[in-house]
Amino acid sequence: MSDINTGSKALGMHSAAASVNDAQVGDKAVSWAAIFAGATGAAALSLLLLILGAGLGFSTVSPWAMDSSSTTRIGFAAIMWLSFTQLAASGMGGYLAGRLRTRWAAVHTDEVYFRDTAHGFLTWAVASLLTVMVLTSVLGSVLGMADGVIEGSATDDARKASAYGALWMFVTLLVGAFAASLMAVFGGRQRDA
Repeated sequence: MSDINTGSKALGMHSAAASVNDAQVGDKAVSWAAIFAGATGAAALSLLLLILGAGLGFSTVSPWAMDSSSTTRIGFAAIMWLSFTQLAASGMGGYLAGRLRTRWAAVHTDEVYFRDTAHGFLTWAVASLLTVMVLTSVLGSVLGMADGVIEGSATDDARKASAYGALWMFVTLLVGAFAASLMAVFGGRQRDA
């Protein structure tokens, strides 16, 4: 009968188990499950917003009335839409990663901010890689069908448009990385509140 736990022994074992669980939760610096969940949400929202933008863009463009002012407006609208898409999708993915991460016990506040920022950045990176993999497979098949169609001065125009597009894509991806990191800190603060 000496094996029966009294109330004080059970309470002592419960607090020891709680401190072991708290130490285990605080030991993991990166919560990959939260990062992949945020990245999946960000990639899905990004794809959804890109499809919406393409639909809106195709509904407003007429292939018979192409002058330089309309192409400039279309280019500006595309840049703004891509910026909005990156801001919204990356911000939402970072926020999810911050909210879904585990609580870090006995970690300094500055370290928690750094880890939340890192979670947001990693979420943005994984979501960007997922989106690039999907888009390159689609664009590769589309460009394979259009091989040899562009000739002459149109080639130079296409090269310039590609260069400007790449520069603006860099800016929008940078905005997305910042938004994901910032929103992960915000989500982490709400998680710990």
